[in-house]
Amino acid sequence: MTRIAGWLGVLGGVVIVAASTATYLIGARLNAPYRGYAGDEQLVEIPSGVGSRAIGSRLVAAGLVRDTLTFRVALWLSGDARRLQAGEYRFDRPMTVREVLSKIARGEVDAVTITFPEGLTIDEMAGVFGASGLGPAASFVQAARDRSAIAGLDPAAPDLEGYLFPDTYTVSRRTDATGLVRVMVDRFQEVLTTDLVQAAAANGLTPRRFVTLASLVEKETSRAEERALVAAVYLNRLRLGMGLQCDPTVIYALQKAGRFDGNLRRADLAFDSPYNTYRYAGLPPGPIAAPGRASLEAAARPSAAAYLYFVSRNDGSHEFASTLAEHNRNVERYQVQYFRKQRG
Repeated sequence: MTRIAGWLGVLGGVVIVAASTATYLIGARLNAPYRGYAGDEQLVEIPSGVGSRAIGSRLVAAGLVRDTLTFRVALWLSGDARRLQAGEYRFDRPMTVREVLSKIARGEVDAVTITFPEGLTIDEMAGVFGASGLGPAASFVQAARDRSAIAGLDPAAPDLEGYLFPDTYTVSRRTDATGLVRVMVDRFQEVLTTDLVQAAAANGLTPRRFVTLASLVEKETSRAEERALVAAVYLNRLRLGMGLQCDPTVIYALQKAGRFDGNLRRADLAFDSPYNTYRYAGLPPGPIAAPGRASLEAAARPSAAAYLYFVSRNDGSHEFASTLAEHNRNVERYQVQYFRKQRG
């Protein structure tokens, strides 16, 4: 019995030492920064719906966590098992397993935020895309030529001009032009509600003509209180068969021809293009820019005002008129006299 007790005592001591050693090693691994990947950074994708076991395997395979046991212990101690969020994460320095888990639990995904202001053309949006680092501008232009996403709404569209919704988008750094364009079209279709399309149809506008009118409104004014008035002017002119005489359509025509240098001259108003609403009656063949929500709302529900004219006050606002005589007086005041004083 004495010998057996002695062996048990030795065995118990070994177990205690082993447990203490394991505890020490696990503790050391929990608190020691680790970097098991080559290169300056490591990206890891956490798919939506995967369990913690699969997440641990991905982190170990990516060289972010030393082993699965360390991951499981850290996860149990943190209580973050139900808070781990899907997404793509970037790591660029040695981190403890607790830091890795905390980053994923907070959802600090590696993303790029890119903003497209209202009123941009595809080419201008391509410049924004190129500057974001997501890819070359030319790839955005190419992606915007695929009109299949809006074929049901506008089968006549040659490209996605006007249908890429201007907004701020947060996307993965791996997002390419095709992926971003798809997101932008989806966002446009969310904003273009059935109610808006039906309201525009009540004014005799097909979806394409509706978006085209909204793009003219977008380019003519940034004043919220003026959008519905500008839409009313153009719709009133359309009903009367008057030329729209919209300067932004001429600028767009010149841009498409590579002839716009930033200045619109009187001679440019004679430029031969179907987009030139000084030469051709009615709306241009399609949108000339990306309208925002406010311009779409205005084009669908214009003011009931009988205005047919408007002129810039040179401060971002406009003076509206119902008759040519009234308009001529406004032009004299806000254009002729204003610029005469500027030169004097």
